[in-house]
Amino acid sequence: MRKYKRVIFAAGNGITRAPMAAEIFKKLTDGAYEVLSRGIIVAFPEPLNQKTEAVMISKGIELTDYASQQITEDDIDEDTVIFTMEEAQRQKILDMLEGATEENTFVVSVFAGEELEVMDPYGGTLQTYGICFESLKATLEKVVARLKSEEDPTWTGGSL
Repeated sequence: MRKYKRVIFAAGNGITRAPMAAEIFKKLTDGAYEVLSRGIIVAFPEPLNQKTEAVMISKGIELTDYASQQITEDDIDEDTVIFTMEEAQRQKILDMLEGATEENTFVVSVFAGEELEVMDPYGGTLQTYGICFESLKATLEKVVARLKSEEDPTWTGGSL
């Protein structure tokens, strides 16, 4: 039986890496999880970063009417796993939210068995955002493989 039913990707203000990761993960898992994108510090809802949107559209992923949302206690239940892009973000969530614990809150790259955190493309060129997308996709393929092996050996996901 699957341990997690809801997967939350959380980063910064929730307009670049978190929505990118959420949409890649949805494609890779073919609807097997409820997937949310959240910001860690969201003063007000913002649309998707324009370069993030351009890269995602070029990869066949289109988000309409996207607006960033703050991660809250209401997002987390016993079937939730939270993935951040950086250790500092993971620590911030652990400090902010009672439902976030060492057992359900991870840096996505660490969970995937990688040493480097997910790069922040903010302020970079469109090519930098494309590199971030490809890097996230490779990391998330490892995450999906780990979840598959740990939770449900009979599960088969989608592809991107």
